[in-house]
Amino acid sequence: MKTANILAYDIGTTGVKTCLFAVDDTIRLLAFDSAGYGLYTQADGGAEQVFDEWWAALIKTTRSVMQDNNVKVDGISFCSQMQGLVLAGEDGLPVRNPMSYMDQRARKQLKDGMAFGLQVAGANLPRLLKSLKYTGAVAVSVKDPVWKYKWVEENEPQSFAKAKKWLDVKESLIAKMTGEFVMTRDSAFATLLYDIHKGEWCEPVCKMLGVKPEHLPPIIESAQQAGGLLPQAAQELGLEPGIPVFGGGGDASLIPVGAGACAQGDTHVYSGTSGWVSTVVTKSIVDTSAMIAAVVGAQNGLYNYFGELETAGKCLEWVKDHLALDEIGIYLQKQHVADGFESKYTSLYEYLSEIIDSTPAGSGGVIFTPWLHGNRCPFEDPNSRGMFFNISLATGKTQLIRAVVEGVCYHLRWFLEVSSKKVAPSESLRFVGGGALSDVTCQILADVTGKVVETVDNPQNAGAVGAAAVAAVGLGLLPDLEATKALIPAVKSFTPNAENAAVHAKNFEVFKKLYKANKSLFAALNGDAT
Repeated sequence: MKTANILAYDIGTTGVKTCLFAVDDTIRLLAFDSAGYGLYTQADGGAEQVFDEWWAALIKTTRSVMQDNNVKVDGISFCSQMQGLVLAGEDGLPVRNPMSYMDQRARKQLKDGMAFGLQVAGANLPRLLKSLKYTGAVAVSVKDPVWKYKWVEENEPQSFAKAKKWLDVKESLIAKMTGEFVMTRDSAFATLLYDIHKGEWCEPVCKMLGVKPEHLPPIIESAQQAGGLLPQAAQELGLEPGIPVFGGGGDASLIPVGAGACAQGDTHVYSGTSGWVSTVVTKSIVDTSAMIAAVVGAQNGLYNYFGELETAGKCLEWVKDHLALDEIGIYLQKQHVADGFESKYTSLYEYLSEIIDSTPAGSGGVIFTPWLHGNRCPFEDPNSRGMFFNISLATGKTQLIRAVVEGVCYHLRWFLEVSSKKVAPSESLRFVGGGALSDVTCQILADVTGKVVETVDNPQNAGAVGAAAVAAVGLGLLPDLEATKALIPAVKSFTPNAENAAVHAKNFEVFKKLYKANKSLFAALNGDAT
């Protein structure tokens, strides 16, 4: 088989991971680099990013991975965060800062456009039925991009007037690289304006929600070439012009491919900044009561039945910054754990894993809720927040830290429980994302869910592997994306510990009740602040 060298960008919430792969009968990582950028949250619930920071991160990492690899790049592809809003002008550049999927300012727009009159699951009944009929989903979350679009229209009319096209995150970078306005099919579905039956933009739903059809770009397949790399972009990136740039896919579409869980019935769990549980299905399925829907995947004819948690690995980052490190400067001796100890630890996260592993399952009865930026599934509430429940005089910092990891896993188990009402998850779970780098976290996930948990090589790069697979299909190296399953075997397996599972079962039943018990209190504290 011919070998192709593919440059894959994984555009995450807080940084880009840039990977150079050689693809033939294996997918081999030749070089890797990453760079961060800002996520700017605002008191009114806004969450924005800066396009120039994205582009600068791509330049830095591309030049880095190519510096010591004198190879010809045969294709460029993307895996990206989804449901952002980038309104691009005539020049292809954003007319205002991109709005993140985490932005939740558009409460008024949601209320005016969907949450009024006779309602079911927070949606006006006639509008819900029309949306489900055409799109297989309904825009009932304040974070859905159509409400961001309407927010800009109402609050920033000058910016809105300059907009030529509505793009998502990776599509804005494709426009910069190729000069072409496109949107891949999975990104189009994520706008909730895509007709799943006709495979095109849905005119009735656009008219119902007041979206201008001229703002919507042509829809392409993930493995379709969007264009060639323009000379100016090539010069900035340090690449040759003309390299084929493929549509790529969203993280929800390509991470299951990179996890080797892309066949019908396969279930994977992801834990990065956000987290989710997803099972591959062959038809559109919606559970409006649990805010779960089957989203269009990168593969024709397949969907991913998908429940998302806004903050998963982000919770552990919060623990690192605010619990593990003493931010107010009170300690007997200041020493980073990576210093000394005969170099036992290579990072603070490695030290945290050991501390978590040394703490008994159940965290002494302390339960953490991982809703640090509201929640989306199985309940939608931007007011919900994280908390430590059931602290006592016997509780120490180690129990609090372990409780955070357990709390994330409890929420992921909740996804499995509610999704199984319509779709049976697979017997084993493929676990990917940065969270899967920790064997301790993998074991906790197995204990909490009662499922065998499997991991793959470089699980933190699953999205980039999926992007490389898309380009390989586009270049004709692979017949379809499902063919990558044979190239991505499990390398580790974690079996549930029955004793720990019994402890978690008790905590999990309490965990599920904490939101309902505190819903009104969250609203009282946060209803006007976000």
